[in-house]
Amino acid sequence: MMKLGLHTAILAACSFEQVVDYAASVGFKTLEVCCWPNEKAARRYAGVSHIDVDGMTRADADRYMNYAREKGSEIGALAYFPNPMSDDAETGKKAREHLLKVIDAAALMGVNLVTTFLGKDKTKTVEENLDLMDEIWPPILRHAQEKGVRIAIENCPMFYTRDEWPGGNNLAGTPQVWRRMLAMGGNIGICFDPSHMVLQGMDLWKPVSEFADRIFHVHFKDLRIDQEKVNEYGRFAYPGLWHTPKLPGYGDVDFACLITRLHETGYRGGACLECEDRAFEGSLEDTKEGIETAYRYLRTLL
Repeated sequence: MMKLGLHTAILAACSFEQVVDYAASVGFKTLEVCCWPNEKAARRYAGVSHIDVDGMTRADADRYMNYAREKGSEIGALAYFPNPMSDDAETGKKAREHLLKVIDAAALMGVNLVTTFLGKDKTKTVEENLDLMDEIWPPILRHAQEKGVRIAIENCPMFYTRDEWPGGNNLAGTPQVWRRMLAMGGNIGICFDPSHMVLQGMDLWKPVSEFADRIFHVHFKDLRIDQEKVNEYGRFAYPGLWHTPKLPGYGDVDFACLITRLHETGYRGGACLECEDRAFEGSLEDTKEGIETAYRYLRTLL
């Protein structure tokens, strides 16, 4: 069956060892570990580095893997969610360079799965971005394939605030893009987050079946649409005005149905809780309460 895990971004203030110890004590069986560069975060939930991939050695890789294993858990994926196709050339270049380091670290650790964003030049059209994707991504995928690493692209549009205007920072938000993206190679797939389908008013169930063999990873994250605010601002306004990220079970995603569908398609990969609920972020104790509440809910459904 699928493995219930934790995406580690929410525990930014904790060390790798503290994250592993805590996750194991709750009952999580797999971890999606954040591996951002050691620099100031550009946005919320970014810039978290629980594993330093820069200059990673075999001894480093073994230490991380053995520590998790000794606690009864595993590292199922390495996570880094930048914009490799940014309209700012230097930002895109730095993102691609670090992504290659994450891929190398995944290979060295025997994890062999990296979760990330496709990226987007927000000043270009979708079609122009698809052409840019065909230019930027094949060398990255070839490098990953040589290392035996799969790439799971999350379906988040990254278009919530003024900073992401006009077109958002991640192209891979729709099945139209997925089809062209997946045609680039067998080692690129989808990191499926149901909340982003609800955000865009899209069917949640058809993609789970249609792309079943290319869903490499799953995020369990919820959101709530405030219809009164939609009525006030309209869907063309920044989503930050009319939606709220929530713990699973506290929003509009039907997780019982989602988990049933994933079981029916034979999904056996990692399904990692991604916590982005400010009602549970007042303190580390609040965050842990939120994590444990969501764990109990998801564990029951699974």
